[in-house]
Amino acid sequence: MDAFYASIEQRDDPRLRGKPLIVGGRERRGVVCTASYEARPTGVRSAMPMSEALRRCPQAIVVPPRMDHYLEVSGQVMEVMRSFSPLVEPLSLDEAFLDMTGAERLFGSPREMADKLRAAIYERTTVGDRGLTGSVGIASNKFLAKLASDLDKPDGVTEVPFGQERAFIAPLNLRKLWGVGPRAHARLQHLGLSTIGDLAAADEDALRRELGDRYADHLLALARAEDDRPVEPDRERKSIGSETTLEDDVRGLDEVRPILRRQCQRVAAQLRKKGLLAGGVRVKLRYSQTFSLATRQRALAVPADDSEALLEATTELLAKLDLASPIRLVGAAAYDLQGDETPRQFDLFGAPERERRSHLESTVDAIRDRFGDKIDFGS
Repeated sequence: MDAFYASIEQRDDPRLRGKPLIVGGRERRGVVCTASYEARPTGVRSAMPMSEALRRCPQAIVVPPRMDHYLEVSGQVMEVMRSFSPLVEPLSLDEAFLDMTGAERLFGSPREMADKLRAAIYERTTVGDRGLTGSVGIASNKFLAKLASDLDKPDGVTEVPFGQERAFIAPLNLRKLWGVGPRAHARLQHLGLSTIGDLAAADEDALRRELGDRYADHLLALARAEDDRPVEPDRERKSIGSETTLEDDVRGLDEVRPILRRQCQRVAAQLRKKGLLAGGVRVKLRYSQTFSLATRQRALAVPADDSEALLEATTELLAKLDLASPIRLVGAAAYDLQGDETPRQFDLFGAPERERRSHLESTVDAIRDRFGDKIDFGS
């Protein structure tokens, strides 16, 4: 979908159409969720601090996000996609893969499929005189389809010709590859590589020495247009997380840990709600001065769904991070998720205590569901 949150706001309020619009928090530490296409030429982008976004685009109109509403509209979009194919793999609220293999008799050529899909989404999401647009990438694998979907936005269609995939992507910048951020891009440029075609033809041994075997092989496969992952319609959520951007910076364990505790409580509540256990935990900090992000993660000896187990593990991870610099965001996440029916190999003395904590926090969940999430049971 094209500038999904901003497009919804402009659809719902005609006064916002044609104007630079930013969806995000207006508070001092607010962050941009998304920006309309009218605001993007100024350099405003997702995850940018709102203060910087407004310096770049002072004439922008800022509206707070309405996540429940966006979730509802996302459901409409996904419903349309599933009417075209049962093989739909959502990536986020506004993006998904569709496997349309064998659908030519129903919808025509791949290009006709894309046009019919876009028209159906526009019609389904129309309110008043306006619907929502999306851009489609057509290709023989997921990586290429994703890449192509970004080449002709907004409201465009890009088809990667079958049998010509490698030639099609060869002239493109290396930043188009999954996993190539600013640091990796600089390292690849240092090797004399500037395009995807350069990388595809690079010396494999030299690349592995520079980047490591696993990362080098990953990039080489993509540069050669290779991706054999199937569309997985029942792909399970890989992690559950919670984070908060702070009004004022914090430093040191004594200030960070209470905030981390609250994030662990939220993650644990989601685990129990979904009947899942965490096999591992991750902690995330963003620093104010550099806006850089630091993460650490570790596996749990025993899968857990109680906040104390998550907090204990994430607190240990904090010892590996810089807590002296000013911190503006604190987050926690659970990964390696598994059903709570999975047998738990508790240690002899820890089992009763962990079961007790899980049952106690389930009771707290019920109380919060009834009286509100702001009820605090202490630390």
